[in-house]
Amino acid sequence: MTEKKIFTDSGIEIKPFYTAFDRPEEDSDLPGSFPFTRGIQEDMYRGKLWTMRQYAGFSTAEESNKRYHYLLSHGVMGLSVAFDLPTQIGYDSDHSLAEGEVGKVGVAIDSISDMETLFDGIRLEEVSTSMTINATAFILLAMYVAVARKQGADMSKISGTVQNDILKEYAARGTYIYPPKPSMRIVTDIFDWCSRELPKWNTISISGYHIREAGSTAVQEIAYTLSNGKAYVQAAKGKGLDIDVFGKRLSFFFNAHNNLFEEIAKFRAARRMWARIMKDMGARDPRSMMLRFHAQTGGSTLTAQQPINNVSRITIQSMAAVLGGTQSLHTNGFDEALSLPTEEAARTALRTQQIIAFESGIADTADPLAGSYFIESLTDQMEKSAWELIEKIDILGGSISAIEKGYMQEEIAKSAYRYQQKIETHEKIIVGVNKFEQADQLPLKGFRIDDSIRKTQMEKLARIKRRRDHAKCDQLLQTLCDQASGDENIMPGVLEAVENNCTLGEIADTLREVFGEYH
Repeated sequence: MTEKKIFTDSGIEIKPFYTAFDRPEEDSDLPGSFPFTRGIQEDMYRGKLWTMRQYAGFSTAEESNKRYHYLLSHGVMGLSVAFDLPTQIGYDSDHSLAEGEVGKVGVAIDSISDMETLFDGIRLEEVSTSMTINATAFILLAMYVAVARKQGADMSKISGTVQNDILKEYAARGTYIYPPKPSMRIVTDIFDWCSRELPKWNTISISGYHIREAGSTAVQEIAYTLSNGKAYVQAAKGKGLDIDVFGKRLSFFFNAHNNLFEEIAKFRAARRMWARIMKDMGARDPRSMMLRFHAQTGGSTLTAQQPINNVSRITIQSMAAVLGGTQSLHTNGFDEALSLPTEEAARTALRTQQIIAFESGIADTADPLAGSYFIESLTDQMEKSAWELIEKIDILGGSISAIEKGYMQEEIAKSAYRYQQKIETHEKIIVGVNKFEQADQLPLKGFRIDDSIRKTQMEKLARIKRRRDHAKCDQLLQTLCDQASGDENIMPGVLEAVENNCTLGEIADTLREVFGEYH
């Protein structure tokens, strides 16, 4: 009888069992020491638990603010802001292209007034905020800083992350505005400005999450993400920035998928690889070589069929992230294949993290699966396969060149197609979808956004424009245009513009005139 072969989704063969011979090299790595395979802190969660975030943002700033206060009251340790599509691609809510999208997949932010409302009653010195925003990251960061300044906050205490990862937008997600070269200039302007003005702020969250959501394998996720990370480091070094300064403020954002052991091995391999990449690129401070990452459970794994089953999926994925050594975690709501999460779903998602932290024992020791023949062998195999993909990208001239040639996009699409084929042929079982179906399931009551939101936002915009100093705004936008046309850092100009009520769309359009749009 032929022995059945089993493979991970990345194509790595899984043996029936593992022994010491599968891990002949004895590593003496300790948590908190190079190359950080076992975690970036010596005591990991014994010293401090990961930050429990909940990603939220919908409708108006007022409605999102209510959800933030609800989450904080239930034990959330950090906020993650979702922005609506017009905000992500640089259009105010009154733009014709914003119709039908205002407040739908995140909160609508048109001006500093909206940002003030979003964080009303929340001291920005006392909360860590992650903003999932890329093409317009520089504008939203400026608005956040402007609100903190209005609160009288000490800028040295302001902490959080702005995603600011434009390369994965070209490769996997699509919410870009400007061509790659000026986009990279904006990214490095943020690096430079924050190193002086916001020392505790993470200036980029290099994202594998969306690469995985687009259909990549786990190996592709870490290979393409780390390759993009190399491109950002090269761009910053090319601008004369110190790798041991900006390197400490780089962070990553990974997907936590369903295959428990492959995901744990993925996180361990990524940490080890990044440490070596940074060392090879000239980093000398060990803190610059640490891969610090936020994880989010896999949105694409959630099913509309039998949605309560998603609680189990989210729990497995959350355990993978924690066992893999995440610094921050967002757990999805079980109903998110149907709608934005209800309060019940968001609370259950948070409670999942709290049960893992306080009841499971997983957090009691650093890297609890270290030494497992299977985990150590799988970590090595994941690393080997990922290096092979990075070498292919390097041959193509690096991430920017590989994206411009369509290489990453094509490989991700092929992987997504193969994965879907396996589901349709029942080679891969999705419970409730292609096996153990249930015909009589009761519908869940989803969370819906009222289409009247756009009218509300347009009225707020009109009021702001009526009361502001138009001559001052015109002058500041012209100054910004001049700065972008040269090589001056644009962040001070953007900050002054938002503080004087220039809108997100006006600032984005000013740079469209200088940089053009990417098609």
